[in-house]
Amino acid sequence: MYKIMLADDEGIVIDSLRFIIEKEFEGDCVVEYAKTGRSVIELAESFRPDIAIMDIQMPGINGIDAMKEIRAANSHVVFIVMSAYDKFDYAKEAINLGVLEYLNKPVERGKIVEVLKNAMRLIDRDREKRSQDLLIREKMETVVPIIENGLIQNLLYHEYFEEDIENFKNLLGITQDHAYMAALVCGEEQDGNHMTNAVGASIRLQSAYREIRELTADYLPGIVGSVMANKIAVLIPTQEKKLEYNERIAVIEKTRELARRLKARTDITFRIGIGSVKPIYKAAESYTEALNALIQTTNRVAHVDDAPVGCLYEENYPEENEKLLFELTAKGDVNGVVGEANRFFDWMEENHREFFMDIKLKCLEFVLWAERIAYENGGRVYHFLSRQDYLPTLLELKSLDEVRAWFTDKMGDACRNVAVKREEQSVSVVERARQYIDSHYNKKELSLDEVSRKADISPYYFSKIFKEETGRNFVEYVTEIRVNKAKELLRSGGGELSMKEICGAVGYADPNYFSRIFKKNTGLTPTEYKERK
Repeated sequence: MYKIMLADDEGIVIDSLRFIIEKEFEGDCVVEYAKTGRSVIELAESFRPDIAIMDIQMPGINGIDAMKEIRAANSHVVFIVMSAYDKFDYAKEAINLGVLEYLNKPVERGKIVEVLKNAMRLIDRDREKRSQDLLIREKMETVVPIIENGLIQNLLYHEYFEEDIENFKNLLGITQDHAYMAALVCGEEQDGNHMTNAVGASIRLQSAYREIRELTADYLPGIVGSVMANKIAVLIPTQEKKLEYNERIAVIEKTRELARRLKARTDITFRIGIGSVKPIYKAAESYTEALNALIQTTNRVAHVDDAPVGCLYEENYPEENEKLLFELTAKGDVNGVVGEANRFFDWMEENHREFFMDIKLKCLEFVLWAERIAYENGGRVYHFLSRQDYLPTLLELKSLDEVRAWFTDKMGDACRNVAVKREEQSVSVVERARQYIDSHYNKKELSLDEVSRKADISPYYFSKIFKEETGRNFVEYVTEIRVNKAKELLRSGGGELSMKEICGAVGYADPNYFSRIFKKNTGLTPTEYKERK
């Protein structure tokens, strides 16, 4: 159904157009008309036409000005101008308003029908597009919260690689590289620094979640996670690496108002903790700070910078450099660790050169810390006396260059132990798997799950390291072993063994399937291979 509005001060023109429309588009159109500029604008507001056939010269407000008013309120209307005035200025203004056709009176019936059909096609396409847009919005209303919660869950439980976080950011349109987190904690009422009846409150939290999510997003413009017991985590992206004092106060005030509004709307009592700004992939640290801020204070809203938690550093201390140094140690990135160790030593040399003993102590602290990471991540055996020469050696060093060399060597060694042990573990796992495959290749049900179980490692991780070490996936490797064994049998015992027996001897139950696999890998059928041996 199309709503068509006729705007002309001549009754005969309106009657003619109505007759043509009703004759050509019977039952498909609703037609209304007006004869003055003002009445056209008023009719357009109540009728909301799809198509408007407009005259330029009408009593009062002219057609061009009327179209401007109508277009401002209805961006989808299709205008058709039909005028006895063939003036360039009118035509130019009409084009600027997006008029479909500018027709000069008198207009043939066939032309009017053609133009109306074109207008209807435009309206159909526009309606289809709007329908698709609404469908997409409807789907996004369901999908986006799932993606948002996936990002928060990955961050909080460290179940990600950095490229995963980039994928989440791209999907959600997040351009910022930093964020801080808020922790909404609910209960029946506040008792000191904790909430009473957390279990009961969590049930009410679930039922009111949609309303809480929408209200929270109004005050903390970010990503609102799902309910976790009696808590909700909120990630707020920001371009800033640190919130300045005024910004922090503004966030606290907004959060206080949020707590009041949540109580008024849901009758659930909330305390809200706010963490400091971190790189997005380290947002879990900000969430921990937010929870600790609530534990350390009795405030309804607590910001980590206002609570006696965490470690504060002197103004120019290279905190990020320190954190990166130990992250790279845990990853086994030797070159990265040596580079960061040198950068940290540069800072000590530039800022505290005269405090030689303090530099030595800091180097010893970092080396012991790195070695602990190596023990935890590298599978090394701890020996209590393994460091007995560290302190005497450091005390004997006479120059900063000597201390730097000792420091970077020890940091590199700790990191190297992580990398080497991981590599040894991978090789050991793959070697055990190879030995098992070599002695059980003739089992018809030999599977990745079975071999990974024998190697005492998860199937997913086993598949990954097996491909990395051998250059082939599990199935390719087993197939190669079986085909090579079949070749040996065809060369040495082919005259005595039937093809079915050879097939079974290398782990295949179906001779036809064995034949196809053999030809795919050798270019010959087993029979052809046997005859050419």
